[in-house]
Amino acid sequence: MKSGLGKSIAQHPADKSVSKWKRGLRKTWPLHLLILPATIIAIVFHYLPIFGLVMAFQDYKPWLGFIKSDFVGLKHFYSLFMFDESVQVIWNTLIISVLKIVCGLLVPIAIALLLNEIRKDGMKRSIQTLVYLPHFLSWVILGGILIDLLSVKGGIVNRMLIDWFGLQPIFFLGDGDWFRFIVVVSDIWKEFGFSMIIYLAAIAGVNPALYEAAEVDGATRLQQTIHVTLPVMLPIIVVVATLQLGNVLNAGFDQIFNLYNPLVYSKGDVIDTFVYRSAMLKGDFSFATAVGLFKSMISFVLIIFSYRLAHKFANYRIF
Repeated sequence: MKSGLGKSIAQHPADKSVSKWKRGLRKTWPLHLLILPATIIAIVFHYLPIFGLVMAFQDYKPWLGFIKSDFVGLKHFYSLFMFDESVQVIWNTLIISVLKIVCGLLVPIAIALLLNEIRKDGMKRSIQTLVYLPHFLSWVILGGILIDLLSVKGGIVNRMLIDWFGLQPIFFLGDGDWFRFIVVVSDIWKEFGFSMIIYLAAIAGVNPALYEAAEVDGATRLQQTIHVTLPVMLPIIVVVATLQLGNVLNAGFDQIFNLYNPLVYSKGDVIDTFVYRSAMLKGDFSFATAVGLFKSMISFVLIIFSYRLAHKFANYRIF
């Protein structure tokens, strides 16, 4: 028998995987280096601040720090439901976010169906480009534009109401009901063009033979839309609708912060702006942290629930 010393010893499976990983790393290290800045930013601004959540259970004083500040347990969470102001803020958030979710779902679907009826490609692409553009503008810019347009003195909207219809000027951003309306409408106008991309992609995947068969059966364009286009779009509509449940407590900080004022706090103040004012303007860091943690916990539960619904009704999975 030949001695086994002259033979190469078989490599352990774990060693093979390590060697394969090293070979892959030598090829892809520039890509890892490319995402390194984004990874560092995510760690610094998203993960390290998690340790600050301990303030929600303390009577936090900046000069005492996390270690020496007194521990108060769930005191600030009880206060969240005891104050009328904080309860009203939760209701404001729910009302505004639900209106945004519902309208933000229906409008892109309707516009996508209408665009699908346009037969001239040049006109169709031009309209798509125009409705996409507002998505790429920040609320700092759009907020300033809306404030000027809706101004009581000199705003073009109020000038039209006075000159064309003889009506009294309306303080759009100073009345709570009008403020909610402006917030919802402006958010839809900004986002519906970008949101409808996914629906246009679903419509593009419809088999043309289905339309031809419907035409042979004498179906009108409306009937083709109802019985052919919408059923094909239904799975993606279900997925988008269920995933939006995780945003029920996200009413849009950037938008409301740039538009609201003390006159509309009763109907326009939401959880995010309330947290900002409590922490940065009033210096109540512990209470603000408790409110933010409460929102994050509810949102986390809703996200899990929405993904389960999406998997159940549309067979959608993230992995």
